[in-house]
Amino acid sequence: MYNLLIKNGKVITDNEVLLNTDILINDGKIAEIMPNINMDGYYTIDASDKIVIPGLIDMHCEICEPGYEYKESFITGSSSAARGGFTSITCNPNTLPVIDNKTVVEYIKTKSKVDAITNLFPYGSLTKNCEGKELTEYGEMQLSGIVALSDGDIPIQDNNLLKKIFRYASMFELPIILHCEDTSISNKSGINEGYMATRLGLKGFPVVAETLHLTRNILLAKEYDINLHITHVSSKETVELIRDAKSKGIKITAETSPRYFILDESSVDNYNTFAKLSPPLRTQEDIDSILEGLKDGTIDVISSDHKPNTIDSKLLEFDVASFGMSSFETAFSLSYTYLVKNNILTIQQLINKMSFNPANILSINKGRIAQGYDGDMVIVDIDDKYKIHSKKFLSKARYSLYDGYEVFANITDTIINGKLYSYSED
Repeated sequence: MYNLLIKNGKVITDNEVLLNTDILINDGKIAEIMPNINMDGYYTIDASDKIVIPGLIDMHCEICEPGYEYKESFITGSSSAARGGFTSITCNPNTLPVIDNKTVVEYIKTKSKVDAITNLFPYGSLTKNCEGKELTEYGEMQLSGIVALSDGDIPIQDNNLLKKIFRYASMFELPIILHCEDTSISNKSGINEGYMATRLGLKGFPVVAETLHLTRNILLAKEYDINLHITHVSSKETVELIRDAKSKGIKITAETSPRYFILDESSVDNYNTFAKLSPPLRTQEDIDSILEGLKDGTIDVISSDHKPNTIDSKLLEFDVASFGMSSFETAFSLSYTYLVKNNILTIQQLINKMSFNPANILSINKGRIAQGYDGDMVIVDIDDKYKIHSKKFLSKARYSLYDGYEVFANITDTIINGKLYSYSED
């Protein structure tokens, strides 16, 4: 459906809330926003007692195609994302081949237009094969359609190389997205260095392995006036460093995901590999600081941090099990339940962190419900309480740390460029 009429919804835009308002979508674009629109020949959706929000934009996720379609593909990943309310997703460059040249960028753009139901925006890799040795051609990839530069969850270890990257990237108005980890002291671990690691006899990932790299990244970003974006903030110290950098006028933005403001290191008890993450889950003190960072604007974005893997790769000994978890279909409902219902954020602030702010950082014409914008939006029954069942995920990674959690905000409809995807009750 490309011609839709949404009636009687509570419409939440980036800067206002409109009650009992109708939205007319014509040829995939928002044509009118006003009460009491009556048009013949339009498919009509009654959004009474529901909210209508801009389509969510995920700044940090892995789609895995090309090369790792057995983990996730354009079809399954975008279907899972749409079920979670994401109308636009990004693509980390750690594919096979790596997104490190214009040919792969063009392939991703072309193939995703056929197979993905969401909009898809690729990231170009900072280094060839994401190996942290040699720079790629940023300008060619930008012309081909990348929206940011990143090596995904592979941290750049060489300080001199990062200096060269920042100096070269300063020629292009592209954000640089970095995972902060000094692998010489992180033990490449998926558990926080602390009580649980000691109790389980595992080598931990200390907070300083995150903050050491963050400090370096901030100093170089200041030197070269780079738009720096920090992924998956996990610790109190990281929040404090980002807050301080912002106060000094450094161009830095940051994101976290629900796991880091809901779960602590106790989730790893009994060697639970579903909780093996990078960076790892930390302590309640860190959770409290992240919540404060979300509240005061230090943390700009909430992403899904969707990192799918096969169940076989998770059901191994902790040290050799894969990292990550399936997150597309839980990110919004968890964020609403733990942030809005607990009065940490307003619904409008949450929408800004999951839609408007990501669009601004990536400079894409999305993230708003306004006349002339693409018809990307989500209809949500915020009072509908339901249980998370990972076996029903549309992702190939049908496992979750949140199985059985009761959450609010069930997404009933996702609209992407005017095309309607409706979801029946589970």
